[in-house]
Amino acid sequence: MEVKALQQLLSQFRQAQETLQKHVDSVNVEASAGGGMVVVKMNGQKQLTDLRIDPEIFAGKDAELLQDLIRAAVNDACRRVDDDLASQMKGLAGGLPGISGLKIPGL
Repeated sequence: MEVKALQQLLSQFRQAQETLQKHVDSVNVEASAGGGMVVVKMNGQKQLTDLRIDPEIFAGKDAELLQDLIRAAVNDACRRVDDDLASQMKGLAGGLPGISGLKIPGL
C-alpha cells in the first residue's frame, strides 16, 4: 500500500473516530421496568443521568421488588446503549474502504 493511500486511510479512521465520539456523547436512552414504576435514563458512556421511582412502590415497602425493577431498567438501558452504538459503528464501518475485510468484533 502506498504511503499516500495509507495516510488517507488513517485520516478516514480519525474522522470515523471523531464521528463515533460525537455520537457516543449524544446518545441518551430511556428504559423502564414494572410498567413504568421505575424509569432510568442513561448516556452513551453508560452513566445514569436520571432515575424516577413511582412513589406508589414505597407503599408496599417491598425493597426486593424495587431492587429488581431498578436492576431490570438499568440493564435494559445498557442494552439499548450497546445496540445504538453497534448500529452506528456498522454505519461508520461501511463507509471505510477495506474495513469489511478486517475481523473486528462488533463490526
